[in-house]
Amino acid sequence: MGQNDIQIIQTLDLKNMPKGKVNKYYLHLINNGLGQPVFVPIIVAKGMEEGPTLGMVAAIHGNELNGIPIIQNIFKDIDATKIKGTLIGVPGLNVVSIDRDRRRFVDEEDLNRNFPGKEKGNRSQQYVYKIKEKILPHFDYLVDMHTASFGRLNSLYVRAELRNDTIAQMAYLQDCDIILNSKGIPSTGDGLPMLRTFRAEAMIRGIPTITVEYGNPQVYQTDMIERGVKGMYNLMRWLKMVDSPIEIFNNKPVSCKKSFWIYVDVGGLLEIPVNLTQEIKKGDLIGVVRNPFGDVLKKYYSPEDGIVIGKSSNPVNMDGGRIIHLGIKK
Repeated sequence: MGQNDIQIIQTLDLKNMPKGKVNKYYLHLINNGLGQPVFVPIIVAKGMEEGPTLGMVAAIHGNELNGIPIIQNIFKDIDATKIKGTLIGVPGLNVVSIDRDRRRFVDEEDLNRNFPGKEKGNRSQQYVYKIKEKILPHFDYLVDMHTASFGRLNSLYVRAELRNDTIAQMAYLQDCDIILNSKGIPSTGDGLPMLRTFRAEAMIRGIPTITVEYGNPQVYQTDMIERGVKGMYNLMRWLKMVDSPIEIFNNKPVSCKKSFWIYVDVGGLLEIPVNLTQEIKKGDLIGVVRNPFGDVLKKYYSPEDGIVIGKSSNPVNMDGGRIIHLGIKK
């Protein structure tokens, strides 16, 4: 199938979609400033037998690319005649920002903080509203694929509501370093609507969802991609979409009950002497800030025992710059 042969659709009609094959579509989501359609790529493998619908969505932030080849590789290898249910991949949800090498949308809004969106709202709100209306309702289960943002590095870790047995199982099936217990559904306390993430929106709709952070921004990382594919196949095995045994990984993930970022309060040139997934003790050195002459302005130490989930990759940090993302083990 050539680029010009990919079907353009206005809605995702799973009921009338061909079975036993991989189907590629361009879903018309919005129009750009010249009145031209903006298309989101959708890949669907509909099995010959009934079963669950699993969604894989990459790059709601335009610089979070590792999820794209994970989705591509799965559909490259999948035999749609032998799966039960339906597999849906969105290899590039925020197409506008991907094309501009940007994390945020054109109005500098974070799409992943704008759900549920508004039908007649601003640009981000309308884009998110269309995602909610045209894509999200088709999923029975969802994996939301992310990476770190610019200036940061991430381990391969999962955010999941571990009090939910189904979601916890989805998380532990991934070939990840760390699993972070992270509340998916926001609470306003007063019954009023609030902005929320894609994962939270899905969970409010009753769709078990995990967020997987696959490493670093604006790159393809072979190790992250390979591990991501393995984790997704494990999830399909557990859902009985494919008939093969669940893979047991040698790497047992560290479970964390909470996490937080540690920031500098003295700006300068930052050195971080700890590595991703390194377990550290309270009082361990985690950062050294120097001035341009190399003089030490301040040293930073871990406030608790924990594990390094993520860290800054940019040495230049003004007051408030990030040092490390520290996970606190259960």
